[in-house]
Amino acid sequence: MRRADHAGLLASALCALHCALMPALLAALPALGLGAQGLVDFDQAFALFAVALGLTTLTLGFRRHRSLLAWSVMIPGLSLLCVGAFVGTHTHSVGHSMIMVLGGLLVAAAHLLNAQLVLLQTGTSPLGALSTEP
Repeated sequence: MRRADHAGLLASALCALHCALMPALLAALPALGLGAQGLVDFDQAFALFAVALGLTTLTLGFRRHRSLLAWSVMIPGLSLLCVGAFVGTHTHSVGHSMIMVLGGLLVAAAHLLNAQLVLLQTGTSPLGALSTEP
């Protein structure tokens, strides 16, 4: 559980960073003589990974803390990621980037919230080094 939430938090933060920087990268590609092939597949693969990891870690966490609070943040986050990755707005425009960044931040917040709920319930930190325990 500790590693899964930590991985989810890190992956979500990297996703948000990727999506925030994507418009600048796309603007620079033609100057470098490159195209944008494969970028759609990356977003879709990450969205599927985020769904699988998020559902797994929150289900395991829920079994310990029995709170739906983390789910109330995860579901909108995953929904935004999937809309951004699989719906017609997937153009790597500023609007698309905003949807993906917000989704990634919500997913990261849900992982952090899940970890803290487990900590409060069990007295053990699922995030290890990120814990405030002495």
